[in-house]
Amino acid sequence: MQTIVNATNLVKRYKELLALDHFNLKIEEGEILGLLGPNGSGKTTAINCLLSLLTIDKGEVDIFGKRMSPTSYSIKQEIGVVPQQVAVFEELTTQENIDYFCGLYVKDKQLRKELVDEAIDFVELDEFRKFHPKKLSGGLLRRLNIACGIAHKPKLIILDEPTVAVDPQSRAHILDGIVKLNEQGATIIYTSHYMEEVEQICTRIVIMDKGRCLAEGTSEELKRMIKAGETIRIELPAFTGEQMEGIKALPHVYSASYADGLLAIYCEKGGHNVLHVLDYLQKNDIPFGTVDAKLPTLNDVFLEITGRELRDGGESE
Repeated sequence: MQTIVNATNLVKRYKELLALDHFNLKIEEGEILGLLGPNGSGKTTAINCLLSLLTIDKGEVDIFGKRMSPTSYSIKQEIGVVPQQVAVFEELTTQENIDYFCGLYVKDKQLRKELVDEAIDFVELDEFRKFHPKKLSGGLLRRLNIACGIAHKPKLIILDEPTVAVDPQSRAHILDGIVKLNEQGATIIYTSHYMEEVEQICTRIVIMDKGRCLAEGTSEELKRMIKAGETIRIELPAFTGEQMEGIKALPHVYSASYADGLLAIYCEKGGHNVLHVLDYLQKNDIPFGTVDAKLPTLNDVFLEITGRELRDGGESE
């Protein structure tokens, strides 16, 4: 299997700010790589360095087995980029926009027409061919943005937050389309602030912060790395400090909190956590309501590894 991206010890500084701190990234052919990080973590900087849109202070980037540089046009021709901010021309129609961006890579007019038609069909914008961008909804604009980036059938596609501020139906359509692109042979780098999206489509995930890779693996592999094993939430009309100490003394419990009638118990990995808790409540005649237990999510992984929430919205790096 071919290594599509191999970035080694990338260092990028903006005066006193160290945006990339010996950052490493390796992506194999056929992967959908989820790149996660809080605002300011270095994701956008890393992508721009991979594309040689920024000069790097130290390190090397190989794409398709070749050294990447600002003038590596033969490499860039095989890359498609879908930026976070919609980048289309307001004065051009949907079809004209896609044709323009495809024309940057494909000069043969007949071939380009076929590729543009395929891209329009792929994102299901056929009935909007003659619409100008200002007439499109947010979800349709996102689809147009994607079509402009993938019309030339690139081997590597970079999607930077492609579902920001779109409705659930458009989001589902975009995610299905990304999976189809991957099935058709494209290797994909995907950044998002929506954990459920990353879990749904990514074959491997890299978590970065402060310009460094902190952890990588599949969703399940990442969940096995952290302390959290299960979160139990129980409705309680009343709860005393003494009872809280009893809960915290139970096997595998490493933290607990009580507020607004809800007891939250955080357990390390181990069996029978719910049974231990319920047994304690019953033995101490503590009345309780609904009990909800959940295994760790990717968001739990992110919070434990970075110590920060993955906030919705764009980033400035």
